[in-house]
Amino acid sequence: MTAEADRSGVVLVTLPDRDDAEELAEQLADQGYEPCVVHRDMLSGEDDADDADWVIEVRTGPHGGPATFDEPHLALLAEDYGGFAAAE
Repeated sequence: MTAEADRSGVVLVTLPDRDDAEELAEQLADQGYEPCVVHRDMLSGEDDADDADWVIEVRTGPHGGPATFDEPHLALLAEDYGGFAAAE
């Protein structure tokens, strides 16, 4: 399986604050999204670690299908935290 095929169906929820990302990841996991992996995403060319965004990687929705089916819902949740969501 290629790396591109491995990422199909994934939605990346990007937030500026680590605590918010961890809080939302917990909420998403409680709703049945999985996995809800939080990691740091340094913007290309950024030298300052404080400028890093926090990304929640979501692969599967509570319905068992790809998280991309729920991208509009995830985008609305991200907006509540000053972030955004995008399908890979």
